[in-house]
Amino acid sequence: MTRDIHGIHHTGILTRDLDGLEQTYVSFGFTLSPRSRHLLGGRPGQAPVPGCTANRCALFGGSYIELLGIVDETAPDPWHTKAMADEYEGFRLLNLDTGDAEAADRRLTDTGLRTSGVLRLERDVDTEEGPRTVRARAVHLDPGSTPEGYVGIAQHLTRQYVHQPRYLSHPNGARGLGAVWMVADETEFDAVTRRYSRILQTAPGREGPVTVLEAGAARLRIVRATDAGEVLPGEPVPADSYLAAMTVLVDDTDGARKIVESGGTVTRTTGDGFFVSARHAHGSGLFFSTS
Repeated sequence: MTRDIHGIHHTGILTRDLDGLEQTYVSFGFTLSPRSRHLLGGRPGQAPVPGCTANRCALFGGSYIELLGIVDETAPDPWHTKAMADEYEGFRLLNLDTGDAEAADRRLTDTGLRTSGVLRLERDVDTEEGPRTVRARAVHLDPGSTPEGYVGIAQHLTRQYVHQPRYLSHPNGARGLGAVWMVADETEFDAVTRRYSRILQTAPGREGPVTVLEAGAARLRIVRATDAGEVLPGEPVPADSYLAAMTVLVDDTDGARKIVESGGTVTRTTGDGFFVSARHAHGSGLFFSTS
């Protein structure tokens, strides 16, 4: 079987307080790319226009965490980000990585999933060679069919302008995203699991109360809401089904923990590292682990 999904492209934390979100993740020891304003296309073939959002990113060479902020409430909103924030802010976005957005879109549509078609995204960035334009293609799944979050497939066209070497070294030793954790309402759990099995073209496995789906470097960990207290004790519950946490791979968990705690953030020991609550990380739990 030839898979068109190769990994996690990026995760996204949404806020109307981008300054505060940036400050928090810098205090955790992440190096962030400079702030960049989005140019977005609302329909397939439509030219991108300046939108209401900007971002900074913690980049790892293959995947990244996007800190996404609404920075101009009066600007166009072709990707409906303000409505998303009106529901709740926090960990709202999951994009899986592909090398062929058109092929991924055709396959997903053929399996019965509703999509946006292939959309265009651009944003201007500074590089060591001067200003350049990041270009990408994205396919959004119908958010009505993914109550756990806003899910898409993304393709870099100019990866070198995003994952610039000068932004890939992090004081906390972060080197990648190991997994995305989602909580599924009991009534939605089977449907959520089947949906991601189709998207990733893989069969689910089990690790205790956690259902695991893997395809290439993409790893999803799905937890029933009734088991969330065991896996994510004391964590906020923003919706019936939701993106709950991500695993950040680091070289040294002890060193990373010292940096995170030096900023005053409380952490909790886990079996292979430590955890930062979504209450302290703008809506996304963070597992720090070496594997």
